[in-house]
Amino acid sequence: MSINRQPIGIFDSGLGGLTVFKEIRRLLKYENLIYFGDTARVPYGNKSKETIVKYSKEITKFLLKHNVKLIVAACNTVSSLALDELKKEFSIPIFGVIEPGARRAYKKSIKSIEKIDNYKNNNYNSDVEVNTIAVIGTKATIGSKAYSNAISRLNNYDKGANITIIERACPLLVPLVEEGWIDSNITSEILKYYLQPIIETKPSSIVLGCTHYPMLKTIISKIIDKNTEIIDSGKEVSIEVRNFLINNNMLNTTLDKPFEKYYVSDDPEKFKLLGSNFLGKNITEDIEVIIDFL
Repeated sequence: MSINRQPIGIFDSGLGGLTVFKEIRRLLKYENLIYFGDTARVPYGNKSKETIVKYSKEITKFLLKHNVKLIVAACNTVSSLALDELKKEFSIPIFGVIEPGARRAYKKSIKSIEKIDNYKNNNYNSDVEVNTIAVIGTKATIGSKAYSNAISRLNNYDKGANITIIERACPLLVPLVEEGWIDSNITSEILKYYLQPIIETKPSSIVLGCTHYPMLKTIISKIIDKNTEIIDSGKEVSIEVRNFLINNNMLNTTLDKPFEKYYVSDDPEKFKLLGSNFLGKNITEDIEVIIDFL
């Protein structure tokens, strides 16, 4: 199989990465996709960095056995705690969801590409408005400060720009999404509670720092100011994957119907039921259970 037709590997600790899978499929209609959800060991957020790195390496090795051409770590916890280790050990291109979301938020905060270019040329103008960036995520992702660190790295040449970053952990949202309570009044009230301190700062953008949160985007849009951009890191990483494939002549240009394969480490029936909600379509493919990663 030519590299163009080799599949893209996508993995997450469970279901959330399917929102990334959905965005990649939307942008790259002819790419073959393989998804692995580590449903036996979810959640990753309450585990040590060493354990998360170990699990991520095991899954990467599994995907490499399926001859993938690149890998997307569709998990904020993995992206914040294990991505650097994965890139050191494996030569295959590996994308996380933190940096793409941070880049989009940073650009929005500056308000225009031209002003960003002025920053790069060290022509900082004190009249340039720089707004607050808000990030919501799990306790593990927020605790890692992965987004604030990524935004700060982008801003390290600004000659004085004052970007304020507000991060808020929202631990109840993932179980609510997985229970299917997306349109519940309870979920709406909990979101209002989490978002109220953020709304008061009038941020230019709010980054959805968990791959479950795009499922709540409609509700969030009704709560926050209409001028606040909601940034879906899954959407942003899918754009970067597409650009990478095009720039490196790795895009699958055949018109053959692409395949989709799903693997989990436990409970394929539940994955198929809930995963269909995440994808917005029924998963009709068989889901294989993988226990021995090595």
